[in-house]
Amino acid sequence: MREEPDARGQQRLAERFEEHRGQLKAVAYRMLGSLTEAEDAVQEAWLRLDRTRADGIDNLGAWLTTVTGRVCLDLLRSRTARREEPMAEGFDTFVPDPVLRALPQGDPEQEALHTDSVGLALLVVLETLEPAERLAFVLHDMFSVPFDDIATIVERSPAATRQLASRARRRAREATPAADPDLGRQRQAVEAFLAASRAGDFEALVSVLHPDVVLRADAGASAAGVAASKVVRGARTVATGAFHFRHLAGLARLALVNDAVGTVAVSEGRPRSVTYVTVVDGLITGLYILSDPERLARLDLTALEA
Repeated sequence: MREEPDARGQQRLAERFEEHRGQLKAVAYRMLGSLTEAEDAVQEAWLRLDRTRADGIDNLGAWLTTVTGRVCLDLLRSRTARREEPMAEGFDTFVPDPVLRALPQGDPEQEALHTDSVGLALLVVLETLEPAERLAFVLHDMFSVPFDDIATIVERSPAATRQLASRARRRAREATPAADPDLGRQRQAVEAFLAASRAGDFEALVSVLHPDVVLRADAGASAAGVAASKVVRGARTVATGAFHFRHLAGLARLALVNDAVGTVAVSEGRPRSVTYVTVVDGLITGLYILSDPERLARLDLTALEA
C-alpha cells in the first residue's frame, strides 16, 4: 500500500529534524544546564516545526537553532521568576546535570580534542547570567549564530545583542576557573584525592588540594537536601568534609564527567554522587558534587560501560 503524499512529507520532515537533533540538544543543554529540560526544549522545537510550513524555511538548521534558543529563553525567564521566591534560597549551590562517559582507553589528548562537551564549571557561571545574556553568549560564541538572528529572539538591536554577549563573555572569563585540559594530569590528581580519602589520610588530602579550592555540593531541593547543599572554600575545610564522607570514596569510580576526569559513586547499580573536578598544576581547584537523588536517578550510566 502506497503512503499518502502528506505522510511521506511528514516522514521526510522527521528525518530532516533528526539530522539536527544532536546540535539542538547541545544548544539546549548549554542554555539550561538540565538534560531533561534540554530534551523538552528540543521536543518543543519539533512541535513548532510540525505546525510550520517547512517548505518555506530556507535553512532548516538555522531555523531550528533559533526556535530552540527562543524556547530555552522562555524557560530561563520562567526559572528566574521562580528564584525570586523565598524557596529559591541557596540556589548558589546548584550543580548542572552532568554528562557521563567512560574514560578513554586510547590517547587521552586525542579524546579531549574530539570531545564535543562543555565543562560544568562554565555551566555554573552561565547560571549567574541574565537569560538574554546567556542566550547571546551561547548562540554566538558556542554556535556561531549571527547577532542579527539573535537580536530577533531577545528583541534588542544587533548592537545591544553584541553587548549582551560581550558582558557574558567577560563574566565567564573572570569567573570560570582555569583548568588543565590534559586528561592524564587530571587523572593523577583525582586518583591521589581518592587514595587519600580511602586511606583516611587528612594531610595527604590537603596536599592534593589547592589552598583556595572551592567545593560546591548540590543535594537537591528537599528539606534534608537544603541542609546538605553548601559551598565550602579552602583546602583544610574541604579536606575535613571529604574526610567525613570518605566512605563514598570507596564507591567511586573514575569517569569522564563532561569534559574532565571526575568520579561517580555507585552503590547497588545506582549513582549516589557525581563529582566534576578542575585541576591546575597538579592540584584540585574545584569540586562540583551532585548528590540530588531525583536528578541522579535520571542519569544514563550505560556510557560508563563503553
